[in-house]
Formats: sequence, structure tokens, C-alpha cells
Amino acid sequence: MKPIYPFYGLTILSAFVLTCFINPVLAQEKKPNILLITIDDLNDWVGYLGGHPKVKTPNMDRLAAKGVAFTNAHVQSPVCNPSRTSFLTGLRPTTTGIYGLDLWFRDMEPYKDLVTLPQYFERNGYVTMSTGKTFHDAFPPKEDRRDGPEFTKWGFHGGFLPRPEKPLVENTGHPLIDWGVYPEHDNQQDDWKVVDWAVEQLKNPPKDKPFFLAVGIRHPHVPLFASQKWFNLYPEDDYLLPLMRGDDRDDIPPFAWYLHWNLPEPRLAWLQMHHEWKPKVRAYLASVSFADMLVGRLLDALEEQGLADNTIVTLLSDHGYHLGTKDITGKNTLWHESTRVPFIFSGPGVAEKGKLSDAPVELLDIFPTLNDLAGLPAKEGLDGHSLVPILKDVNHKRLLPAICTHGPDNNAIMTEQWRFIQYADGSRELYNRKEDKYEWQNLARLDGYKSIMDELAAYLPKSAPPAPGSKTRVIEMIDGEPYWEGEKIPKDAKIPMIFMQYKR
Repeated sequence: MKPIYPFYGLTILSAFVLTCFINPVLAQEKKPNILLITIDDLNDWVGYLGGHPKVKTPNMDRLAAKGVAFTNAHVQSPVCNPSRTSFLTGLRPTTTGIYGLDLWFRDMEPYKDLVTLPQYFERNGYVTMSTGKTFHDAFPPKEDRRDGPEFTKWGFHGGFLPRPEKPLVENTGHPLIDWGVYPEHDNQQDDWKVVDWAVEQLKNPPKDKPFFLAVGIRHPHVPLFASQKWFNLYPEDDYLLPLMRGDDRDDIPPFAWYLHWNLPEPRLAWLQMHHEWKPKVRAYLASVSFADMLVGRLLDALEEQGLADNTIVTLLSDHGYHLGTKDITGKNTLWHESTRVPFIFSGPGVAEKGKLSDAPVELLDIFPTLNDLAGLPAKEGLDGHSLVPILKDVNHKRLLPAICTHGPDNNAIMTEQWRFIQYADGSRELYNRKEDKYEWQNLARLDGYKSIMDELAAYLPKSAPPAPGSKTRVIEMIDGEPYWEGEKIPKDAKIPMIFMQYKR
């Protein structure tokens, strides 16, 4: 019989603790890396979401097969800047008052020193890196787009390049509103170069700390350019157009038009008149598959460098995009085409593999979820909630709804069964997403649904006023009258049903 040494285990433990104190590499081994992939303007046209029957996204589907993919995930705003500000700060637009494109949250006194998601990870021992579009492209200001203060290390920022000397589609009303086969090679695209930089960081990760790497892919944001091979995935003779009804807006409140009153994207009627509806849809699908290939490059690099087992991968889109449904193209609505996005978690701490969850979740939930998965202290004051209970068991019931906001007092409330919309003038929409996935029948106009709407209305957030100086893409009610971008919409203004497009 071997002798028992009562202090043997304690001695080994003490030695391990001392070793970790001396060698921080060992102390950090159990901290997972974070790879945050943000995609711009990607709606539910992703394989696992079933938004388009022809779409080809093998790499996003491959990521979904490794973890938990949400089928009922929603943004907090259908506009780039407020959406990204929201999930990176952990605060709703109704909390900050940031509803439009033209305000950097640090210019607001209450938030100038706010600790964002990447900063919180940096303060807890991570090297944080950003490449491409993480915040809205205009922010932070160029003078602050250097190593620190928002990230430890800034990489290639890129943009919407290259672009042809002349537009491929003329008279769209805005230089970025363009689509077609361009350029000849994938590696000419800025998005390719963004991923190049990210892959280099994965090949040479920090030696003594875990990393938080944010990679912002701009496709399928306009211009919808991709090389010919991506268009070849979607033959012209295939039926590519989304399902829609010509009378879809007949039961929708007039106020719904104000949310996208005067935008760069042409209306559906313009596309039809110029025979550009199918070409634009095809270009969007090609751009989605191009973006998916870039996601694949990142996943391949993780595996090749032996980082996959210790890296949490989160993939999302900042909002969706209409391709003709509800008579429009673009975002800026509270319908599912604008608010519903891909949202995937895989890696350490995600117990479920290849599972789908239809729980109503929000991009706001990223901050507390990544904190939870990484074992960081909980951060006080966040508006979102950790999704770890669902990542451990997809049958876990989420009792809270998801909420999307576009301007003060315009909100959509999403549950597993319902989408409830209430506009600033009090008008409403209600859709049963279990029976009407295309949201064709507005039940708010029918008898028998008031109690359901009133129950959902209890979740409507109290809206902060628009942040001072905020204007672009902001719709608000002032003294009972609607204002778009600071200008009153006259009572006799004709609803832009057909040809209205942005004029500069």
C-alpha cells in the first residue's frame, strides 16, 4: 500500500499557480479567442435560414453545423450606424438616441468614455484587432482609426472598391447604387484584402494573450459587384426573384412609408421599368456567395493554424435588405427583410452542435454572451442578455422578445409567433410568423387581435429623443407631425409609390 501524503495535492496546486504567475502564457491558455465576423446588408438569404431557395452559402452553413444558428435573430436598427453602435456598446438606440447615420456616440457627453465590447475584452487581457467595417464606416473618425483607442490594433480598413470608371447601371440616383460583373478577379476586391489581413493575424496570433479579432465584410452592401464565377452560380434562366404580392401594401398603414421616405435605393417600379429587377437580385445573390467564400477563408485559416478548438466564432449581419418585397429595395423598415439576420455561435462553451434555435434573440445579446463564454466578469448596464443557456440547450425557452427600432417610437416586437409593429402615430401591424412567413396579412386590421397587440405593446421601449446633430435617415414625430431628416413631410405629400428615388 502506497503511503498517503496529505499535502501532496496542495503542493502540486501551489506549484501550478506559481508557474502561471511567472508564465502568463499558461495562465491565458484557458481563455478562448474570439473571431467576430460582421457582414453588411445580409438578409436571410443564407442556406440554413431558407430565405432564398437558390442561394449558395456553404461556408456559413458549415459554421452553423458546428454550433448554434438562430433562425429568429433581429437587429436593433435597420440602419448601419445605429445597429453597429448598439451591439458594440450593448445599448439600444432607444437608450442612446442614436437612430441615424451621422453621429459618433463618443461625441455625446454621456457616452464619450463608454467601454465598448472590444475595449472590455482588452481590459480583461485580450489583444483586440479590427479589419474592414466593424463600426459604421465613418466612425471612429480617421484620426482615431489607429492602434488604440477602440482596438489594440487596426488593420486594413478598405472600402467599396474597386469601382468602374462609369456605372454599370445608369441613373440610379447614387454612385454606390450599382450592380453587375466587376472586377475580373476576386483578389482585386477590398473585401478580399480585408480578409487577407485577418488571415495574417491568424497565422501570427499573439504569443502571450488571447485575441479578439473583428472582421467586417462589406458585401453584399451596394455596389453589388462580384466576378463572373459568382454570377455563374445563378443562371439567368433560373427563377431568382423573391416571392411577393402586388397588393402587399394595401393593408399597411401609410406611416410605414415614412420609414424609407427618401432613400438612395430605387423603388421596385424603377427596377421593373428599366428591366433591372432580376439583374439586381442576381447581383445580390452573387455578392452573398462571394462574402460566403471569404467566411470560408477565415474558417480554413482557423483550422490550418490549429486555433479552431479554442476560438469562439460569432457571425452576424448588421441588418437585412429588401429586394423588391413591399415594393422597395434597401433596408429602413421594420419588416423581416430588414430586421431578421443570420446569427451563429460556435466554439468553446457552445455545447450544442448543428442545432437551430427559433428563440427571439437580438444582436444586443452578443456583448453579454461573449463575456459569459469567455469567463469575463459581467458588465453592468448592458441592455442585452446572455444566450449561453440556449447555446447549452437549444430547447431553453427565451421569454423576452426581440425589439427593433427605426426612429423614436417606431418599434417592432418579435416573439416565436408574432411580429408586432407600432409606429409613432399609433398605427399598428401584426403578423403571425408561424402561419404567414412572408408577412402578407396584417392582422391588426382584423377583429380579435387587440388583446394580443396590447400584450406585446407592454414591451415597447421608451424612446430617447434623437441625439443632438443626428439627422440622416432619422424619422421622427414633432408636435404630432412626421419629419424626415429634419424636414416636415407635408400632409398633402404624395406617397412615393412608384418612381421616388434619392436626388443629390
